[in-house]
Amino acid sequence: MGSAEGWSMQWIRRSFIAGFFVMVPLIISVAALVWAFQLVDGVMVPLYIRLLGREIPGLGLATTLLVVFVVGALATNVFGKRILQRGESYLLKLPVFRAVYAPVRQLVAAFSSDNEMGFKRVVLVDDPKTGYVLGFLTKEFMLDRGEGDELLLAVYVPTNHLYLGDVRIFPKNRAVYPDLTVQEGVRIFLTGGMAVSEALNAARTESKDPLVAASARGDEEKTSRLTAADHES
Repeated sequence: MGSAEGWSMQWIRRSFIAGFFVMVPLIISVAALVWAFQLVDGVMVPLYIRLLGREIPGLGLATTLLVVFVVGALATNVFGKRILQRGESYLLKLPVFRAVYAPVRQLVAAFSSDNEMGFKRVVLVDDPKTGYVLGFLTKEFMLDRGEGDELLLAVYVPTNHLYLGDVRIFPKNRAVYPDLTVQEGVRIFLTGGMAVSEALNAARTESKDPLVAASARGDEEKTSRLTAADHES
């Protein structure tokens, strides 16, 4: 009898814990969607009440989505892009607006694969002092310390979610490139590493093109020779 009661309690506890971990993300997601809907929809509610005399749920959200679509359509052609850039330049002359808009725009643009100033890809660097470092490649550049050019990488390493982090500089020959998209890299940081796959493929070069790979190998060999020369001196 006692064993049956113990088994029943264990079954109840396991079921409750399993239900908890299933329901909590679902509830949070639904609550976030409801909050976002109310926020976006509520922006246009006063205007439509004044124009139509009553509130129509969802009309504000539809209007907002339409505005986003129109702005996106303008941004994808040369003429519209010039108009948006001109308007943006006027707004950036306002000190308060510039202080808020510029950092937010850069942060959002960093996740765009079409943006040259954004995150290029996920990179894994073998740091002899701290071990492996996972981050986002933001820039490749050459450094001349009087002994020839050295190819370096600027890597953004988030330390608190994605909004705060450190920019670290590493030699390119210490970096490998996991088979991960930027979005998958973001998910890894947001989940505290739990989203990392059990097996990852990583390559020294960013391209499978033989010419690009050969160039990268040449850069690595050059960097290795410079490093060896530094040690000998």
